[in-house]
Amino acid sequence: MSMTNKEIKALISLLDDPEIAPQIQGTIQNLGESIIPFLEESWEETLDPQQQQRLEDLIHNLQFDGLKQRLRVWRDTGGDSLLEGMWLLNSYQYPDADFQALNRAIEQLRFEAWTQMRPGMHPADQVQVLNYVLFRTHKLAANTQNFHSPANSMLHLVLETRRGNPLTLCVIYLLVAQRLMLPIYGVNLPNLFVLLFRPTNPNVEPFYINCYNRGLILSRTDIEHYIAQLNLTPNEVFFEPCSHLDIVRRALRNLQLSFEKMQEPAKAGEVAELLAILTDEGEPLTDNEGEE
Repeated sequence: MSMTNKEIKALISLLDDPEIAPQIQGTIQNLGESIIPFLEESWEETLDPQQQQRLEDLIHNLQFDGLKQRLRVWRDTGGDSLLEGMWLLNSYQYPDADFQALNRAIEQLRFEAWTQMRPGMHPADQVQVLNYVLFRTHKLAANTQNFHSPANSMLHLVLETRRGNPLTLCVIYLLVAQRLMLPIYGVNLPNLFVLLFRPTNPNVEPFYINCYNRGLILSRTDIEHYIAQLNLTPNEVFFEPCSHLDIVRRALRNLQLSFEKMQEPAKAGEVAELLAILTDEGEPLTDNEGEE
């Protein structure tokens, strides 16, 4: 349905009338995200707090519908871009989050690490370079003071504040490593997310990287001990790479948990809707319910 600017403004003005506001809201909802600037303009012009609240709710619902649509497209096209998946999650709370700004921040980190890489470097030394750039130069670290803050799941905030949870710290590390063509992958451990370095040289043993502990290197035996401490049966999933879809799913689960802990059930419910888009129908949500 195509409408002129004048018609759109006239339609929005009808929201003032409580009698017909519910039907008007439905019509506006159907117009999609392109109508948001008009709603924002109307919000600035009105002095009525109830009308402002109605407009805010409408803007949020339109943005949320758009986000769900984009998340479906990301899933259906294979969820290849981890940066895009994390940006979509980011845009739940920050609809204006700039994808290109995120991209530039990761590119800057890649460039700094690349300048210190040497041909034929041993994998352990390559990791030392990444650890130095991310954890020493840029001081990325665990947000231990506000562990359950939703901000820990927002990539642009983690890059700004240098504080995140194990998953977002690993995501930044992984995004930089992928651009350096290093064979590094995410691993879905219970209660903790780590990375796997699987060297192309068969003579070098694979090893794990714990970004929550400034890039500490762990062996397979360390992971086995960790699993044993949790009294869990070892499962190959705990040692093998997971997909980008798995990573974004886990990030959404963390965010849902954050909102539950912050007593924000409405937001937790919306994040559950986003998670459902990335979760196959009937698939049990058994892996790693704990936040990391």
